[in-house]
Amino acid sequence: MVSQVSLCDNMTVYLPCVLVSCNDVVIVKNGHRICGTGAALANAPIAQNKAYYEIKIQCTGKWGVGLATRRCNLNKLPLGCDTDSWVVRQDGCMFHNSEEKGKLPDIPQEGDILGLTYDHIELNFFLNGSPMSSPFNGIKGTVYPVFYVDEGAVLDVQFDKFYHSPPDGFDPIMIEQSLL
Repeated sequence: MVSQVSLCDNMTVYLPCVLVSCNDVVIVKNGHRICGTGAALANAPIAQNKAYYEIKIQCTGKWGVGLATRRCNLNKLPLGCDTDSWVVRQDGCMFHNSEEKGKLPDIPQEGDILGLTYDHIELNFFLNGSPMSSPFNGIKGTVYPVFYVDEGAVLDVQFDKFYHSPPDGFDPIMIEQSLL
């Protein structure tokens, strides 16, 4: 499943959606709402230099959002407990390899928009359009947006039509297309 957007006469860009999932996670709204219990990985890696996406916290509970490689164990919650995932959790704590790597200065609440930027150097977070200045560094390999929900959490994922404008130079995640 891929979302399609026409930009001009002869150019179509394909946008990612949430597709790969484990446990009892439910993905609805054309791959843009995550609920139930479990984790989900976007169907497209971040291949471009600077990418941006958002989540809207529709219902609180336990949740996490960030980046992961394909090797990440989506069956083991919470994410951030292995070397293949970097996530911020509902309490604002940032985890990688079972270690707390930082904490957002403000804790996201129900109705908030959490923006994420990735430039192959840092994963940064924005709360309702404001930078949180708490980046993850040292992320290596091909990574995908990753999400998990539990205990009633519901997240809406925006890969385009953002609530807040991306920072300068950052664009929606695009799916690579072959020219042949």
